[in-house]
Amino acid sequence: MANRQKFLSLNLGTRDTAVIALQHITEVFQVSLADICGVPQMPSCVLGIYNWRGEMLWLVDLEAMLGYPPLLQKANFLSNMMAIVLQKEGKNLGLLVRQLMDIEWLDTNQVKPPSAELFYPAMSPFLQGYFINSAEEMILNLDATAIIQSPMWTVNN
Repeated sequence: MANRQKFLSLNLGTRDTAVIALQHITEVFQVSLADICGVPQMPSCVLGIYNWRGEMLWLVDLEAMLGYPPLLQKANFLSNMMAIVLQKEGKNLGLLVRQLMDIEWLDTNQVKPPSAELFYPAMSPFLQGYFINSAEEMILNLDATAIIQSPMWTVNN
């Protein structure tokens, strides 16, 4: 019996694809880099805070956090990015991504465990594993809970 679950798929870097389980996603919206308020003394992947529904939402560059080149290297200040709001136990965190792809049904029984030699070291704590799609491409399965609970921002949040 397939254990199917809905995932949001997105691009990482120039050719990688990742998915995040929809159950952890509260909202997806477009954000202008000009509207993000930078915060000093934060890890470089933390872009700053954003006024989201009257609340402060921390925004993190997902690619930089996972070991890819930062999004801001390729974006100009007026660029719009997509923000994915993750929620866990009342905590929210915004992940900035270049492009969202689709909502997909995937069989969670098909997840392969992440092996250290396949992935950037920065990525390992945030991976639940990966899927292989019909085109034999690897799709990274990101662990929303691990991302939200990362010590990188829990100290400041």
